[in-house]
Amino acid sequence: MESAWNDPENLAWERTRLRAARKGDRRAFAELYGRFAPELYRRVLMPRLGNRQAAEDALSEVFRTFLERMDRYEDQGKSVWYWLARVAVNKATDMHRVKGRTNRALANFHGLLSPLQQGPGSPDAEVSGRAEKERLTEAIANIMDRLNPRYRRAIELRFLEDQSREACAEAMEVKLGTFDVLILRSLRAFRREWESSIGEAPETTETSKTP
Repeated sequence: MESAWNDPENLAWERTRLRAARKGDRRAFAELYGRFAPELYRRVLMPRLGNRQAAEDALSEVFRTFLERMDRYEDQGKSVWYWLARVAVNKATDMHRVKGRTNRALANFHGLLSPLQQGPGSPDAEVSGRAEKERLTEAIANIMDRLNPRYRRAIELRFLEDQSREACAEAMEVKLGTFDVLILRSLRAFRREWESSIGEAPETTETSKTP
């Protein structure tokens, strides 16, 4: 298949479609999508992501990037497949990075909520525990009220309602990859508000960089 991409007949076909697509020909762009999308999905994205929804999300991002950068694409005498494959690898890597950051942020948030989920102990501990739970519950509620409604809803779905990532994405009418980014930003917004109001951050290894 590799040699077939650079077959002169294939290269001529690609260049004709690229010229047309750059002029706004949607059919030409659709033909390019039809030629490359199945192979990118099967050979590049699924092996790296291992999840149908994630691979489909990444594939959409690849062609969104292609559409945005098509006018700047330089013909170097070989198939555009190689450029698309490199973009696909980068998209898959970005999704893994976001997932890793999100998992750390989720663990940190669970740690913050853990006092609310502890079982009974000694009478003195129970009295102290109840007071701590009430303080923590009030603090969390105040922080949640100050969040962007979209961020607040993402946290509510994922943590307070204990919904799966897929269910959360469906409830918020976004793709799974988009929800992963959204929940990460929501947790970071929560952390910033927590630091501002409480004076110290929940125990965390997460950085403050935004993806």
